[in-house]
Amino acid sequence: MPPMAHQFSRRQFASTSAALGFYALTARRAGSATAETHSIRIDPASSLGIIRPQLHSHFSEHLGSCTYGGLWVGPNSKISNIHGYRREAIEYLKALGIPVLRWPGGCFADDYHWRDGIGSADKRPKTVNIHWGDYVEDNSFGTHEFVGLCRLIGAEPYFAGNVGSGTPEELRDWVEYCNYPSGSRLSDERAANGSPEPFRVKYWGIGNENWGCGGQMRPEEYSGYYRRFANFVRPFGGTVPFPIACGPNRNNKDWTEKFFEAMPPGRRNIAGYSMHYYSNGPLPATRYTPEAMQQQFESFARLEQAIADQREILDRFDPQHRIGLIVDEWGVWDRMVPEEQQKYGHLWQQNTIRCGIAAALGLNLFHRNAAKLYMCNIAQIVNVLQSVLLTDGDRCIRTPTYYAFELLKPHRGKTAVKVENDERSSVGLSISASRRNGELILTLVNPRPDAAMNVACSVAGKSVSAATARILHHADLNACNTFDRPDEVVPKDYTATASGSGMRVDLPPLSVVTVQARLS
Repeated sequence: MPPMAHQFSRRQFASTSAALGFYALTARRAGSATAETHSIRIDPASSLGIIRPQLHSHFSEHLGSCTYGGLWVGPNSKISNIHGYRREAIEYLKALGIPVLRWPGGCFADDYHWRDGIGSADKRPKTVNIHWGDYVEDNSFGTHEFVGLCRLIGAEPYFAGNVGSGTPEELRDWVEYCNYPSGSRLSDERAANGSPEPFRVKYWGIGNENWGCGGQMRPEEYSGYYRRFANFVRPFGGTVPFPIACGPNRNNKDWTEKFFEAMPPGRRNIAGYSMHYYSNGPLPATRYTPEAMQQQFESFARLEQAIADQREILDRFDPQHRIGLIVDEWGVWDRMVPEEQQKYGHLWQQNTIRCGIAAALGLNLFHRNAAKLYMCNIAQIVNVLQSVLLTDGDRCIRTPTYYAFELLKPHRGKTAVKVENDERSSVGLSISASRRNGELILTLVNPRPDAAMNVACSVAGKSVSAATARILHHADLNACNTFDRPDEVVPKDYTATASGSGMRVDLPPLSVVTVQARLS
C-alpha cells in the first residue's frame, strides 16, 4: 500500500479546518450535496477481538473467465505470464496480499474430481462443467497449478472437497496426495508430477452449498455426510487439517440448528462452519439508481445480524468457542448483462465505486465482529461477480473493490476497538477502528450519494499527535475503471486533521477514507 501523506500537527489545525470549511461551502453552493455532522467516540482500551488477516480472504472458481483467461492463460500464451499465470494478475494480487484463496468452487467443487487435474496437461481428461454453461473443461488448471498460484501471491490454499458427487475415499486420497511428505504411493505420485515437497494444505471444505447445488440435502442428511467425509480428513506430515462444514444460505437458522442437533457432540470434528451471504441487486452494475443502491446496501445490516445470530447458535452447541464462523462467499451480485457475459464469460460483472463502497461496508462490519469470525472470502477474485481484477485479452485492471481492500489492509492483525457512532440509519456512516501499540487505524465509509459527512472523532484517554489519510471516491455512483480508462476510480492522498484528543474527517458522498493516526 502506498504511504499515506500530509502529516498534520496541532499548529496546522486552524488553517486546515478553514480549508475544509471552504470545501464544504463550495460543495453546497454547487448543489452537489447537503452536509451531515457526525460525532464518534473511539475507545482504544475496549477490544472487540483481533482482526485476523483471514477476514480479507478471496474465492476463485472454474466459472466464466475467473480461472481460465483470468488467472491462468497457459505457458504458451502470447499474454505475458509466469509459467502460465497471467503476470499482471500475479503482481497485483501479490501486492494486495491475499491471506487465503478458496478453490475450485463454489458449485463446481461438488462435481470436481481432483485426479482429472493432475499429471501431464495434454493427457488430462476433458470434462463438462455442468454448473456453469456446460462448457468443456480441459483440466489444465488443477491441484499443482492452484497451489503454485497461491505460492506466487503469498496466499494460503483452501480446498473445497467434493461431497455432492464424490466419495470419502476420493477426499481422503486428495488430502494424502497434498500433505503426506514422501514414501506413500500418492506422495510419490505427487513428486513424480513435479512437487516433491508436500503442499501442506490446512483448510478443507467438506462440500459446498450442500443445501443447494452441492446435493439438495436436508441439514440432518448433510450432518451424516459431514461426519463420514470429515472422518477421513487426517493429519499428515505435521499438517493438521482445518475441516469446514457447510453452513446456511444467508441467515437460515433452521439449517444450523438441525445440522448440529443431528451431530453427536463427541464426534463433531468441525473446525470451521461456513455461511454464504450475497448482496443481490436489481440492476446491471453500471445502471444503478440511488434507490437501488440503498436497497442493496441495506443487506449489510442483515449480514451483520446474521453473523450475530449464527454465532449465537454455534455457541449454544459449542460453548468453548472452538468452531470458527466463516463467510466464505459474500459480495454484491448485480443483474447480468447478456452481451457482457457472451464477450467476457459467465457472471462477468463490471465493478463501480458502488462496489468499492460495498466492499468497505463488508470489511468494516467484519472488523466490528472480529471476535465472532474466523475467515471471510469475497466472491470472486477475477472477472466474476465482485472481483478485484478484470481482464480482457492481454489487459488486466484493478477495480474499485481492489482499492477498497487496499485501503482497509492496514487493519489486518490489529485489535478492533469499540466506536460509539451517532448514526442510526442502516445505510449511513459506517466505521471500523483498530489499534496496535501507538497506532490507530480508522476507516469511515459514506455510502450516501446525496450527502457529505463532516465527522468529529474523539479518542478516549489519548492524544492524537498526527494523522494521515487516503480516500476512494467518485461523485458518479456508476463510475468504474474500464480497459480504456483503468484509473477512473483510484485512491488518493487525503486530509485528516489532528487536534488534542480528536480528529476531523470530512467525507464527500460515496467515499471510503482510511486514517492512520499516532496516539500519545
